[in-house]
Amino acid sequence: MIETEKKVVYKAFGFSVISEIPLPELLHVENIGDSIDIEVKIEDLTKKWFELSDEQNAFVIKENLVMFQVPNIATFSIEEGKKIAVSLLRENDEDVIRLYILGTCMGAILMQRKILPLHGSAVAIDGKAYAFVGNSGAGKSTTASALLNHGYQLLSDDVIAISLSLDGSIPFVTPSYPQQKLWQDSLTILGMESNDYRPIYGREDKYCIPVSSKFLSAQIPLAGVFELKKTENKEFKICPINSLERFYTLYRNTYQNCFIQNLGLMDWHFNTTAKIIDKIDIYQIHRPVSGASSTQIVSQILKTISKGE
Repeated sequence: MIETEKKVVYKAFGFSVISEIPLPELLHVENIGDSIDIEVKIEDLTKKWFELSDEQNAFVIKENLVMFQVPNIATFSIEEGKKIAVSLLRENDEDVIRLYILGTCMGAILMQRKILPLHGSAVAIDGKAYAFVGNSGAGKSTTASALLNHGYQLLSDDVIAISLSLDGSIPFVTPSYPQQKLWQDSLTILGMESNDYRPIYGREDKYCIPVSSKFLSAQIPLAGVFELKKTENKEFKICPINSLERFYTLYRNTYQNCFIQNLGLMDWHFNTTAKIIDKIDIYQIHRPVSGASSTQIVSQILKTISKGE
């Protein structure tokens, strides 16, 4: 059962978040005063959802509004980049509610605020941010975790917030919160024991991994994006992505890119990605299905970064 009596203030994606729902994954903030960027509340959204939704669409997406319902779990509403409302459909383990708040809801918040959300993990390497994107199961979090084990720091897992400097000349990654999500296979590859971690609700073979000691809480410039692709070939290789394919790479790896058109953000997305790809390197990692050692992955990524500098 979710306790809602006391509101707590947190920090995530550079924003102060006040929430009626506990969000223990996030960093706590003391003495925030009146500076609140995002509010998470429990509300009855039954009438609003009934009026706006239809059976053909899983989402209601209008300018400054995103709504969706997870059957038998909750209805969620995200408005104007500053409010998340949750309507519980039945009493649930709060883990599943947090999963959607910190994932889909935060992705919508970022887009409403015109901050580009990429779907992947971001790692700080020698003062610069590198994003690892790709389809589910491609190895984004595994790659990030391998880099963390070699002394580098996590910036974000699942949703990567990218914003531009005021003059539009430098893309930055803003840290999210100190946690990763890793599949059982990834834990095995990395030599980690699943008994030490809490499984994610509904995904008994995926686990929440706290990484407080390996987390960087400072915003740093984005220097590169690596898109991971599984391949049947035995060769592990990294290839540069050039020309227009760079646009498509960022578009297909934008978190919930189905939101872009209905939020009226097609021009914004194109213009933003155009500025970003002009300043960064973009590569594709061909990763054998049979697997590659974490040492090999880290070595090849660092070698590629060194050549690009």
